[in-house]
Amino acid sequence: MKKFFSIFLVAVLALLTAAPLPAQEKTLKRKVAIGRFTNETQYGKGLFYDKENDPMRKQALDILSAKLAQSGKFILLEREDLDVLVSEAGEDMNKIGADYIILGSITQYGRKNEGHEQVFSSTKTQTVEAGVSIRLVEAATGLIIYSDEAKGYAETTSKQTLGIGGSSGFDATLSDKAISAALSQLVENIINKCMDKPWRSYILAEDAGSYIISGGEAQGLSVGDKFNVYKKGRKVKNPQTGMEIELPGALVGIVTVQTIVGDTPVTEVSFCSYSGHDLDLDHLDNYYILDD
Repeated sequence: MKKFFSIFLVAVLALLTAAPLPAQEKTLKRKVAIGRFTNETQYGKGLFYDKENDPMRKQALDILSAKLAQSGKFILLEREDLDVLVSEAGEDMNKIGADYIILGSITQYGRKNEGHEQVFSSTKTQTVEAGVSIRLVEAATGLIIYSDEAKGYAETTSKQTLGIGGSSGFDATLSDKAISAALSQLVENIINKCMDKPWRSYILAEDAGSYIISGGEAQGLSVGDKFNVYKKGRKVKNPQTGMEIELPGALVGIVTVQTIVGDTPVTEVSFCSYSGHDLDLDHLDNYYILDD
C-alpha cells in the first residue's frame, strides 16, 4: 500500500511540474486626460481670486492623478492647454489624443469646529466635508459613459488638560483628506468603466507596406501582438435625441506589431504588417483597431 501511494504521489508531482502555467493577461494601458476640474464652491474666493491657480482645484487634480497612476492601468496626459482643447473639441474629442477625458468639479466644501469644556480639560474637533462630481467621457464618441458624485469627510481632535496639550489652528491637511475620501469612492468605478471597453487604436499612415498605428511599449504593446482591424460603421441619426450613432464596424483584417518606435507615451507608434481585405489608403481614418 505504501509503495502504491509513493508511486501515485510521484505521478501527481510529475503532472503538476509538467503542467504549463496559465498565461498572464496582458493589460493595455488607456490614455486618460483630466480637464476642467473646477471649484464650484465659494470657499477661498476673495476679491483677487484666480480661477487657474485655485488651490483646491489643484488639490483635487493632483489627488485624482495619483490614484489613477497607482492603479498601473493608465497613461495620464499632462497638457497645459487641456482645458482649452476640451472646450474647443466639442463632440470631436479625438483631437485631444486620449481614450478618455475626465471632467470634475468640487461641488461642496465646508468646515466646522466643535469644542467641549470640562473642569480640568477641553477638547476641540475640526471637521471638513467635501463633495466631488466626476464625468467620464469616451473620446471616440464624445459620450459621457460615467457620471457620479461622492462626499468625503475628515476630522481631527486635540485635547488640553490643565492648559497642557494641543491648541493648534485649523489643520489644512483635512482638506486633502476629505477630497481624497470623496475621490476614493469614484476611482474604482472610473477604472472599471475604462477597462471594460476594449483597447482601441488607429492607423496613422501606411509606409512601404507597413501600417503605423498609435501606441507602443508604454501602453503594453509588444512585438508579435496581433489586433483586429475594423472598418467604421455608418452613422445614423436618432430622431428621438437628434444625436448621431455610429453602427458597429465590420472586421476587415489583422495587424501584427513588427517594430515599436518613440520616446514617450505620446510619441510612441508601432509599425505593423497587415493581412485581410484591402484597405482604402486614402481614407485610413475610416478604420480602427481593437484588442478583442
